[in-house]
Amino acid sequence: MRLSRTFTIGLLMAAISACLPGQTPPPKEEIKGLPPRATPAEYQIVTKAGEVTIAAEFKGHSVPVLQGNTLNTEDYVVVELGIYGAPDARLKIDADDFTLRINGKKTPLSSQPYGLVLPSVKDPEWEPPAATSGKSKTSVAGSGKEQGDNSPPPPVKVPIEVQRAMAKNVQKAVLPEGDRALPVAGLIFFQYRGKTKGINSLELIYAGPAGKATLNLQP
Repeated sequence: MRLSRTFTIGLLMAAISACLPGQTPPPKEEIKGLPPRATPAEYQIVTKAGEVTIAAEFKGHSVPVLQGNTLNTEDYVVVELGIYGAPDARLKIDADDFTLRINGKKTPLSSQPYGLVLPSVKDPEWEPPAATSGKSKTSVAGSGKEQGDNSPPPPVKVPIEVQRAMAKNVQKAVLPEGDRALPVAGLIFFQYRGKTKGINSLELIYAGPAGKATLNLQP
């Protein structure tokens, strides 16, 4: 039996919190997504699914967030969605209603919960604090000379507070799910570790309560 997306995300967030000892888990917040753009035409591609307008833009491995730097992930690609309808329209939204076909592959990729994405998210502009050289000097027997230790430096660990800030920013940008008033916007994720320059075609496929639609995204 397939676990619900909400339950899966809850387990993932609990596991992430457990990996950050000595820290209070961040408060659970309702996912509100990104602000919808003024009109669907402001996205790369627009199509209709029944009475609903779906707009989308391929972001590659970049993760746009509301605050701070644009983040990135090497393991997933990102699509920013905007879903629009008539005044007072509502729609039951589920990221599982979207799949992504890359380079005409027979089986499209399923969307992934953002909790799976978090461990791979990085801030490309974050720099570790300046550290002393990892090379220690040792005396060479009989020579009186010193020789450097060429062992590689220890791996850089991102501070817990930076990890938590990135996780919170990603959570705020995710496409809200459930019964929602339109318009609504946010990010969905698909596992893809390849370089985006190797992508020649992209089809975002929607099959949900509003109907069916395919958006030919720009790589």
